[in-house]
Amino acid sequence: MQRIFLSDLHLDDPKNNIFSGFAACLKAESKQVDEIYILGDLVEMWIGDDDDSPIALALTELLLTTSKRCPIFLMHGNRDFLFASKFANKTGVTLISDPLTLDQNIVLSHGDALCTDDSAYQEMRKVLRGQTWQNEILSKSLAERQVFGKGLRAESIANNANKSSAIMDVNAEAIADLLETKITTFIHGHTHRPGIHQIAERDTTRIVLGDWGPCGWLCRQVDDTFSLECFNLAHRYEI
Repeated sequence: MQRIFLSDLHLDDPKNNIFSGFAACLKAESKQVDEIYILGDLVEMWIGDDDDSPIALALTELLLTTSKRCPIFLMHGNRDFLFASKFANKTGVTLISDPLTLDQNIVLSHGDALCTDDSAYQEMRKVLRGQTWQNEILSKSLAERQVFGKGLRAESIANNANKSSAIMDVNAEAIADLLETKITTFIHGHTHRPGIHQIAERDTTRIVLGDWGPCGWLCRQVDDTFSLECFNLAHRYEI
């Protein structure tokens, strides 16, 4: 089995190098792997499946083209939790739960639910992921949601600027509570702290995906072997 896992692309402009690098990555990897997993924060902001912005239209076309060659599995992040069935149907992707267990020994997560030291964020997350709040926001016009989304993003940036980096990382006890003893590999994103770690007192490897910016990041699985790759967006793949 060959898979790739990526997250935290924060796409917001179809004309920038991150989107073009992502497109090139999907084109190349979809020809050689069995499955592609995107573990949240694919876009900087998603305000509903009726989004008609340039990034929404370009992303829909890209995912539809790619999903015809290779299955794509998409997990919600803290920026794109409003992806829903309409978007999945238009793009051919499969929405997956968080956390998700593969092959009985691999666990996938976006990672934000494990940042339990940030109690203010967890309270907000509970509200935003609730059906009541989502029904209310989706009942508004697209224009109203666009304004609201920009405001929510600006508020998040301001709040994070005043938080210590420690409380914005995953909590070790939360990870231990999530993982069963048979889990050998845990892959997540969100924290923007890429690396490979051994979980103390467990035969489990934690792989943290990086956010896309100057370079792209992915975790590659080839049977039972996992590797974390960082690559130049301009030169790794050719479209």
